[in-house]
Amino acid sequence: MKLADIGLTAQDIKDKVSKYMIETYERFDFLAETARDQYIYDEKGEEYLDFYAGIAVNSAGNCNEKVVAAAVEQTQTLMHTFNYPYTIPQALLAEKICTTIGMDKIFYQNSGTEANEAMIKMARKYGIEKYGPNRYHIVTAKMGFHGRTFGSMSATGQPGNGCQVGFGPMTYGFSYAPYNDLQAFKAACTENTIAIMIEPVQGEGGVHPATMEFMQGLRKFCDDNGMLLLIDEVQTGWCRTGKIMSFMHYGIKPDIVSMAKALGGGMPIGAICACSEVAKAFSAGSHGTTFGGHPVSCAAALAEIDELLSRNLAENAEKTGRYFMDKLKKLPHVKAVRGQGLLVGVEFDNTISGVDVKHECLKRHLLITAIGTNIIRMVPPLIINEEDCDKAYEIIKASVEALG
Repeated sequence: MKLADIGLTAQDIKDKVSKYMIETYERFDFLAETARDQYIYDEKGEEYLDFYAGIAVNSAGNCNEKVVAAAVEQTQTLMHTFNYPYTIPQALLAEKICTTIGMDKIFYQNSGTEANEAMIKMARKYGIEKYGPNRYHIVTAKMGFHGRTFGSMSATGQPGNGCQVGFGPMTYGFSYAPYNDLQAFKAACTENTIAIMIEPVQGEGGVHPATMEFMQGLRKFCDDNGMLLLIDEVQTGWCRTGKIMSFMHYGIKPDIVSMAKALGGGMPIGAICACSEVAKAFSAGSHGTTFGGHPVSCAAALAEIDELLSRNLAENAEKTGRYFMDKLKKLPHVKAVRGQGLLVGVEFDNTISGVDVKHECLKRHLLITAIGTNIIRMVPPLIINEEDCDKAYEIIKASVEALG
């Protein structure tokens, strides 16, 4: 849909949003009308270099032709049905995902927070059924982020901050320990702990990758104590970090893993994959969804995965991410550059605001985001190359220089 086709202006659209929508987002002051590959275009046709990718979603590029074609074709045959009949896209995608990442079973959801809700529910039900009514406690990381519905929000280790503020008591049964602190996680567990839930890279927490010692230590500790290791790969999954899944960097395998974002290539879809024993916790009536496993989203996801794998975009993320992070270390006022693949964060000294850098970059037509007070985060399409990184670097550099 374009403005020229409906007889409206960009200001008309902004006015309608202001009048009718409940706004919880800090809007960028431009209209995204079309997109292709690593660019978004406004109503005037001006291009914006997209290092946000719909928040780590459009990994094979904005409006990837094969993903679009798969979605369009599916809408013309079966757009939606309930989850009692078998559908072709669901079955093919289930096989593709499980065999690609080495997991046994899959359950579809619509988003990342729903996938994490399902992961929490499965772990708790497994613990209660196997060990007794008190075995449902889960330890997560301080400054982690797992979503905005009540279970996933309660798992988010930011009590009194951010998404937990103003909603009253959180869901009972969670404790938090410092990220990358193996001994603290062990100490936070009790006889009633059934699982540890962790992001392999903390995104909202400041782009902090897990250490090898931490991840391998958690896996061993869970194995030794009859506990589950739950890995939240909503943002890191599907080639973002230089491996198909980030847990593959650590030579471990989760008991349950969640995913979303890049999985659908722009269509809404989430999922959890589990080992067979733990998957048995979900039986008829224990969990469900109307739109999870939607035929159009599953068809798009099949095409997206094929693009990610056939074009070796994990390898490109690893190589290009390393190049980009090395370059970003040359920025003025930079304190640290962190990341894994093309999940990249830059922390500035206290004289530079990440939010201000974000807005200065927007003026220069680069789309990035900010975390906290002095960190910017970039999750571009995985198709970018060194030339795109050079262009982004120059814009960020000019933006920082304009501020300091």
